[in-house]
Amino acid sequence: MSGLWRPTRALRRALVLVAVAPLAALLLGRPGLLVLAAPFALGTVLALARRPAGPPEAALELAAASVPEGEHAEATVRLTVPTATPAGPSAEAAVVCLVTPRATSALEPAYGSRHHLVQVRPGRAVTVAFGYTATVWGAHEVGPVEVAVSASDGLLEHPPLRLPVQRVVALPDAGAFTSRAQLPHADGLSGAHRSRRPGEGGELAGVRRFQSGDRLRRIDWRTTLRTGETHVNATYSERDAEVLILVDVLHEGPLDTAVRAAAALAGHYTSRGDRVSIAEYGSLRHRLRPGTGRRHYLAALEWLAAVRVNGGAGDELGRRLLAPTLAGGRGLVFMLTPLLDERSADGLARLARSRRPLVAVDTLPDRPGTGVAERLWWLDRENLIGSLREAGVPVEPWRGSGSLDVVLRDVTRLEHTR
Repeated sequence: MSGLWRPTRALRRALVLVAVAPLAALLLGRPGLLVLAAPFALGTVLALARRPAGPPEAALELAAASVPEGEHAEATVRLTVPTATPAGPSAEAAVVCLVTPRATSALEPAYGSRHHLVQVRPGRAVTVAFGYTATVWGAHEVGPVEVAVSASDGLLEHPPLRLPVQRVVALPDAGAFTSRAQLPHADGLSGAHRSRRPGEGGELAGVRRFQSGDRLRRIDWRTTLRTGETHVNATYSERDAEVLILVDVLHEGPLDTAVRAAAALAGHYTSRGDRVSIAEYGSLRHRLRPGTGRRHYLAALEWLAAVRVNGGAGDELGRRLLAPTLAGGRGLVFMLTPLLDERSADGLARLARSRRPLVAVDTLPDRPGTGVAERLWWLDRENLIGSLREAGVPVEPWRGSGSLDVVLRDVTRLEHTR
């Protein structure tokens, strides 16, 4: 037998029957036993004569390396069986394959059965398609996929093929988030935020005398007629701002809310042309460089899908972690934190002392509980939040779209007065 094909129990039973029938007919003197055994012998010979030329081949492929959360992750298994000669595949029988795909619990079967039974003819390829629904954001595994193969009418079998695992990234669902608040330190090239610098924009900065290079459409005719000299309307230029999003990864429970909030913030500000960077508070290496636009937003979603809990160490978080974060730049910092750890409060205090504009976004759901211990714990946490606000750290709970407008206006107003 070619390849790794091996006999099945059915072939062993057929061989035993064909071998025993003539002996029984001779000993018992009943030639009719030979007639009964003849079909089994003939069928076995014909089935083995059409056995495959070589072992089957299978490959697992994903339609996309990443999919949005809640949508289908589609995969295919491609099955092929080699043929002995290019002109004679019809002389070889089809191979029966039982495909059994598996995946992690976060991927629910979307369509099709968990088992797929197909026939593959030598020299031809058969594709088995199946899909899963990504219920939770993150990196998930599709596979391993096991393929059981039999040939020659079930008389031959091949050792099960085990296809390696493929990884698919489920991008977090950002949800809708909009904000009309201006950001401080808008000093980029172009954007949607009013800066302090005069230039082309939509917000009036005053009226001044006409200078060489001013556009005629900006002439203020009322002032010109009143003074007798040509005056133009001066405006503030509109520029992009820098936004840094810190995701607190010290605790696992509220991490889901923090990741979704970070995705919403990144989607909003990258669409407005701002430069957005993301970093983990709890890890020294995981950081996304600044960028803007649709491509950077997709990169941010993939970056957030790889976020994991990292308890870290107090000294490391206090001194070393924020050093690269605070180096250079004056952009606004969003710190998404559940405020469950003193290290988080220490990080907010250090950010406040750096005099960078800061907004602490509370990502812990409001669950006061009914027990005495839980009430005391929530009171202690409210005291911590109150002390942070007294120290100049604005703390605002995450409520989705428009929930940060008030605190952003206050932060921008404070920065303009400095």
